Amino acid sequence: MNRFFLCLLSLALGVTAAVSEDSKIKVFDMEAIRDPKTLEIEVLEDWHLVEGAIPTRQKLVTINVGEVWPGQDYRVPVRMIVPADRKAKGFHLTGGHSPDQLKSETRPSSVEQRLIKGEVGLVYTVVQDPRTFGQGEFERAAEERFAQSLNPRHKILFCAWPATLMRAITTASAETEHFEPGKIAVSGYSKNGASPSMAILHDERMTAVHASVSPIWDSPLRLCDRAAWAEHEDHGGSHRGFSGGHFGPNFNQAALDAGHTWEELQKFTHDIADSVFVSRNLESLRKRGVDMLFHPGTHDMVAYDLAWGGAHHPDIPVYLGANTGHGKKGHPQLERDEQNLAAFLFRHFFPTKVEPLLTPPTVEHAIDDGLLKVTVQFPADSGEESGRIWWIYDRDPDGSPKYLSELIPEESSAEMTHDPRRGVWAAEIKLDPNASRIDFFTNHRKTVHYDGQAIATYLSSPYTRVPLR
Repeated sequence: MNRFFLCLLSLALGVTAAVSEDSKIKVFDMEAIRDPKTLEIEVLEDWHLVEGAIPTRQKLVTINVGEVWPGQDYRVPVRMIVPADRKAKGFHLTGGHSPDQLKSETRPSSVEQRLIKGEVGLVYTVVQDPRTFGQGEFERAAEERFAQSLNPRHKILFCAWPATLMRAITTASAETEHFEPGKIAVSGYSKNGASPSMAILHDERMTAVHASVSPIWDSPLRLCDRAAWAEHEDHGGSHRGFSGGHFGPNFNQAALDAGHTWEELQKFTHDIADSVFVSRNLESLRKRGVDMLFHPGTHDMVAYDLAWGGAHHPDIPVYLGANTGHGKKGHPQLERDEQNLAAFLFRHFFPTKVEPLLTPPTVEHAIDDGLLKVTVQFPADSGEESGRIWWIYDRDPDGSPKYLSELIPEESSAEMTHDPRRGVWAAEIKLDPNASRIDFFTNHRKTVHYDGQAIATYLSSPYTRVPLR
């Protein structure tokens, strides 16, 4: 039996929880994750030349990620891409592909071509709902087992998807004639943002994560705080477009229907929190020198707790695209020239050739004579070029239908002015006298350069909620 996942609780499989010295529960057996002998590789296409604007060598395999439960293996394809005439040093890893897509030889995008030109490889795998590639029965069985057991090994979100990325790293790392050790950046959207955000907490081979519309922090709603959920339900929550729960789609009701209690849900979410949330691991990630950037969206059904995150973790770098999220088109004033992922990757892999990106600023506000006065300050010589403020009044609680559907009004945005004497960006908002609170954030541009190309990047100030009564 291949055992890549450790159970967190003494539940269905009777496995005792494994706890490290700092009380962080270990979800994965990392020694097994890193073992290439257990990959059970099936080669679909061996290394071969692929012509194109940037010629590459490519290989396609399938691997065994591990057993989700005894007798149920989880296999995925992995496509590896390196320069045509030399080894890759490190690689960019993504799971946002389907098995059918990976059957075809890859023609790298313009950004990927620049990575290949700089001797950075590409590794593609599949982090998708199994039902989308004909494994719907397996997905249903996994969900039913998890609802009954609260054993994270049965939850694809907690184990199979992050392990897929880590096992893909093991696969590429074993190809020593084509890859040499180097940085490994992982990026993705939705489940492909959540999975690397969790995997990077466990796998020190990963050196950077860029994640969009996916969880970042351990807010009360995520930890099944009963008061937070009562408020959520009072405002029509749980359904109607809200899919966010602990770390992805909400599983509370399925677990309750299976006979679990709120106390058991709270114990489970508390016990696993250190193993899934970036916010619980910032010190260790920074000691490792991990680069991070998050795009949670301002109206997303999974990344639904901006006010809590802004108040408790203002130093986590985020870009808040106004009125963005799953299925959202964005505000008319949205920064359409934003190229954060490209700049993030170039800066990570080629730090001597790309200017530093912006780091989170400090924000201050005061209410004076019916005006909200806001100032935002970056560290000296950061190089920010612009400032724009966005606001919304009386926003409903996290994840509620109106939180998701009531967008930032078109008129609730304004350019900020730069005060060079104080080194701050400033704005004044005339307050609605009937409003009970106001939420605001600011976005700032910095242009960086790589390989003769100017690249527009944006970073936000912490999302801030201000009571007005």
